[in-house]
Amino acid sequence: MKDFKVSVIQRRDRYLRGGDHMPFLERGYAALRFTEPAEDFNHQHQNVRTENGVVIGDMPEYNDYKYIAKVARVNAAALATLALAPASPQQVQVRTGQLENDTALVWKPNGEPDLAGYRIVWRATDAAGWQGSKFVGNVTEARVPLSKDNYYFGVQAIDKDGNASPASYPVPLR
Repeated sequence: MKDFKVSVIQRRDRYLRGGDHMPFLERGYAALRFTEPAEDFNHQHQNVRTENGVVIGDMPEYNDYKYIAKVARVNAAALATLALAPASPQQVQVRTGQLENDTALVWKPNGEPDLAGYRIVWRATDAAGWQGSKFVGNVTEARVPLSKDNYYFGVQAIDKDGNASPASYPVPLR
């Protein structure tokens, strides 16, 4: 979308405020919130009143409806992407039973009939987003020549149309 940038902030929420997504996160569900980058604190989450000649509170005249429409389109695109994708792989584990520089991952197979296979994704421990990936086919175990000590890994399910699930992070398997 032209003139509309979406930034992913790697934080549960903003300071001193809470979003409607927090109860989901607290119960173990993946959740996120959309917010504008330059909030006007005078016009949100407060009872309507006037202080020192300044109107404070949530009121329709302070809404930017063109901006809200853009946010709705981004939400619809994100939901469509998730709805089209296969389920995230379950019971993803990283083998930790021996010292080695490669990383072996195992997971339970997905049940979708149009599944093409799985992709392993990784990022350095100090990186915010995935930096690399490898499609490994329709298998339930794969090995990558990267150290589990130096990278975070995830496994995504990929369908035959190329739709990818959110990555599942592995837990240690001894």
